[in-house]
Amino acid sequence: MAKLKFNLAVIAKIKNYVLGPDYDLSFAFITSAESRALNRRYRGQDKPTNILSFPLTPTSGEIVIDRALATREARATIRHPDEYLAYLFIHGLLHLNGLAHGSRMESKECQLAKLFLSAPHGQNRHRRIRHRNFSRQAGGLRVVRRQSRTTRPSAG
Repeated sequence: MAKLKFNLAVIAKIKNYVLGPDYDLSFAFITSAESRALNRRYRGQDKPTNILSFPLTPTSGEIVIDRALATREARATIRHPDEYLAYLFIHGLLHLNGLAHGSRMESKECQLAKLFLSAPHGQNRHRRIRHRNFSRQAGGLRVVRRQSRTTRPSAG
């Protein structure tokens, strides 16, 4: 499979692999202010978060990523921003697929990272990377700017 470059074609491949081609997924980059507002509204935490996943129906959902926060986190882990964004996207897809934080989710993240990323999650030549455990139109993928959210999200 093609490696890296966080673009629509790659994220559509990852989405189709994890959720299937019939799953209707909306994806958007949001600002830190929007991330903070959504995190406060849906999770009761008054701070921005890198990713939120919103399962809307059994066959549809939405993922939003705070690109600025994710880029800062990527630099802190000495990881390429595109690679870290792809990892966060995988993390959000797994939440939409029903997984919660834990060893099973981390195992699945590593498996998917090996397929789609140049360096598997948790492996980096400088240091081990672990995600923060918060106390979370191609091939059926729509990229949107904003959409109303009526369900509680899963945080990344």
